[in-house]
Amino acid sequence: MDARSPIPNVPGVADPTGPAPDQHDAVAGRHWLTPARFAQDPHRHPWEIPLLILVIAITVFGYVVVIALVAFGGLNQLFLGVLFGPLLLLFIRGVTYATPRTSGVQMTPSQFPAGHRMVVEAAARYGLEYVPDAYVVLGNGQINAFASGHGFRRYVVVYSDLFEIGGEARDPDALRFIISHEIGHIAAGHTSYWRQLTTTVGMYVPLLGSALSRSQEYTADNFGYYSQPSGSRGAIGVLSAGKYMLSAIDFDQFADRATHERGFFVFVVNALATHPVLTWRAAALRDRTRAGAMFLRPKQIVRGVGSGNVVPIPPPPHPVTTAQGSLPNGLEMPPKF
Repeated sequence: MDARSPIPNVPGVADPTGPAPDQHDAVAGRHWLTPARFAQDPHRHPWEIPLLILVIAITVFGYVVVIALVAFGGLNQLFLGVLFGPLLLLFIRGVTYATPRTSGVQMTPSQFPAGHRMVVEAAARYGLEYVPDAYVVLGNGQINAFASGHGFRRYVVVYSDLFEIGGEARDPDALRFIISHEIGHIAAGHTSYWRQLTTTVGMYVPLLGSALSRSQEYTADNFGYYSQPSGSRGAIGVLSAGKYMLSAIDFDQFADRATHERGFFVFVVNALATHPVLTWRAAALRDRTRAGAMFLRPKQIVRGVGSGNVVPIPPPPHPVTTAQGSLPNGLEMPPKF
């Protein structure tokens, strides 16, 4: 195999030696649906770039105002510390990168080989020129993973509790989705020093900064879905119920609640969150025909029909509704008065 050979067993990398996929099933009249928009190559969330431009503009304006006020004596000299923001960010990124390098376990072909393979596959699938470093750190019960960078290096950190879902007894597809999500942040440029520097001030603007963050998370979810669509259900399961209960979650029922749970405070919780609320996020991962909801909840209950496409369905019964005759030992619900 040379450098120009296709990477074996990596979905998304064409193999010119293999047979072309058959678009029709052996059964007459059945055929593959054309992939929905967000089930194809990873797309940025449509809100991301407009919000990014606005946040950058606010950050630049903020720096200009501080420089002008300090220059004309309008602010105490202590405010000159704001101008050291670039150096401070560089220092923070360096310390953040050094922490897993000195205390974490690096994923390699001989250490956490399954996780390392997932990182390599995602990097190849997204066209990265190198494989990011990847580390497992002690989670102490926390379910988390993140991507960042320092200098010319990019890396992924996975908390050990989250990494446990990769065991064959649980859901390795969910781990692959999560790792691909984090590599997606790198591929989308979210970990760039210059991007973080030019959004430093704007990210602290109420509602605006959190909205940009949510759009970036939806973008990373699009990368994760493209890499491992079957892992999206397990990923939502572990984020909502933990590493042991993830397989007990009914994904459709969970996603349906994005339309049921309504009200002003639901809007507030989502609007202030840096990540989309989980029910909305699940609804976006199920319905690949449209971008994830940013401010207004999804209005329609759907079911998947393949290739990321969905069809609307009538609202199903409330999950706690007890059907007639469903109680054990012939018991019946008492009549309602």
